[in-house]
Amino acid sequence: MMPAMRRRTLLALMGLAAMTAFQAATPAFAQDGPQPRLPTEPLTIVTRDGTRHAFTVEMALSPDQQTVGLMFRPEVKPDEGMLFDWGQPRESAMWMRNTITSLDMVFISQDGRIHRIAERTVPLSLATVDSRGPVRATLELAAGTAARLNLRVGDKVEQRIFGTAR
Repeated sequence: MMPAMRRRTLLALMGLAAMTAFQAATPAFAQDGPQPRLPTEPLTIVTRDGTRHAFTVEMALSPDQQTVGLMFRPEVKPDEGMLFDWGQPRESAMWMRNTITSLDMVFISQDGRIHRIAERTVPLSLATVDSRGPVRATLELAAGTAARLNLRVGDKVEQRIFGTAR
């Protein structure tokens, strides 16, 4: 091969190797669309006056599912949401990266009690929304749900992961 041709071939191979390495190193959250709908389960929130609010929630159980969450979803229906089960109590820190609709985030303790509510989070924000203490799960609902249903810290969440499903 001629030196110029050899150099072009070598540069092309180096470019291909760099592109392959980049693709292999690209994290799961580098996606450009919503993840497929996850398996759903029932969840009920019981307010302090005994009112029961039923939801159907997608279960985000794996790290990949949790990383993507509700990104790119244009809406969350009033009686739906996504439950992020952390498996055991831990600090929960969420963000709204690639999330195009506002959400209410409900942080739930191991015993199924609401620990904290972050209302009307800002779409596409990289600001951290944290639990401010260890929680077993985080529930994402359509923005305004907490106010509409008068949800408060201490209200009870019934769902199988808390051992409180009915």
